[in-house]
Amino acid sequence: MSENNINFTDDVTTSAEPSELSKFSPGLLTFAAIATGIIMLIGLFGNLLTVVALLKCPKVRNVAAAFIISLCIADFLFCAMVLPFAISGFWTRTWSHGVALCKLVPFLRYGNVGVSLLSIALITVNRYIMIAHHSWYGRVYRKHNIALMILFSWMFSYGMQIPTLIGIWGQFDYDPELGTCSIVPDEFGRSSKTALFVIAFIVPALLILICYARIFWVVHSSEQRMREHQRSQHSNPGTLNNSTVDKRSTIKDNRETKARRNEWRITKMVLAIFLSFIVCYLPITIAKVTDAHVHYPVFHVAGYLLLYASACVNPIIYVIMNAQYRAAYAAALCCPLSRLSGLTSEKWNERHGYSFSNTRTALSQVSLGESRADPRPAPDTSVRGSR
Repeated sequence: MSENNINFTDDVTTSAEPSELSKFSPGLLTFAAIATGIIMLIGLFGNLLTVVALLKCPKVRNVAAAFIISLCIADFLFCAMVLPFAISGFWTRTWSHGVALCKLVPFLRYGNVGVSLLSIALITVNRYIMIAHHSWYGRVYRKHNIALMILFSWMFSYGMQIPTLIGIWGQFDYDPELGTCSIVPDEFGRSSKTALFVIAFIVPALLILICYARIFWVVHSSEQRMREHQRSQHSNPGTLNNSTVDKRSTIKDNRETKARRNEWRITKMVLAIFLSFIVCYLPITIAKVTDAHVHYPVFHVAGYLLLYASACVNPIIYVIMNAQYRAAYAAALCCPLSRLSGLTSEKWNERHGYSFSNTRTALSQVSLGESRADPRPAPDTSVRGSR
């Protein structure tokens, strides 16, 4: 057997069950290969465009954007370094890329999935601290802390797989049942698949769900306090006789409401990213558990395509749910560098309902421990020193 051209079907699967891919019709595999190629191209373009747009537009490049850039890089690498081999597998029904790549590709696949989910978890925790514990925000999200968080997500996701890569806790090798390279038991029958699933998938997912439950509670309580305050203002109009003060208060309230709604829009966007991640990964998980012998090939192919689509869906969510990102994309695609300075002006931010100063003021409105009248300024939400 040549090391540079491994065809496992003749030597490994003769005494085992046929591989999963061998149970798919040629037409279905051709469709899967073409669809995966389209997903790969969209993912490469969308994630690269997102990174460029966020780097070019300083007012969009806040703390959450730093984690989104990390997420986009992970998805870009997944499209560039994993999906081409998925296309090859659908097209040829075997692995013909050598022993070294048979170990490297699943290492990259599992690593990028871990980075993606941890990045989503870090963004969710960022939204949670901003909304529920804004007094901590300036201390937690300093520039070097953000860099350490992103570095941790990458080192942890790939570091967990080092024992499998060197063959002491499972190993990366060809799996004849799947018809591709994946994690298989080592010589002692040990495999890291279950532990990776629990530590790198279930734990971050539970953390995200807990944070969002708390966020929804804080926002609901804040809305109740705002309504009560407005009712008290209408019921006691004599407390403020100065019309100028009333006008200034109204303008301030409108700006705070606009900024608070913007923060909530970003939070909902992150929730949509997480839900899309679950939707993309759940079908293939169900298929592997409930149809291990591949009685329904279409179900498996659909699951694989959704899994691969997770690497290109996030830029689509950004475009649909966030006007700032749409403007940043337009600037990156259409505007010369000399015109990008317009994106740094307060006028642009006001036009799209966003202002850092207004956001700092509005953050005090969404904390359970602070009343609406608290005059203390909230911490700066931008990345200090990033400009």
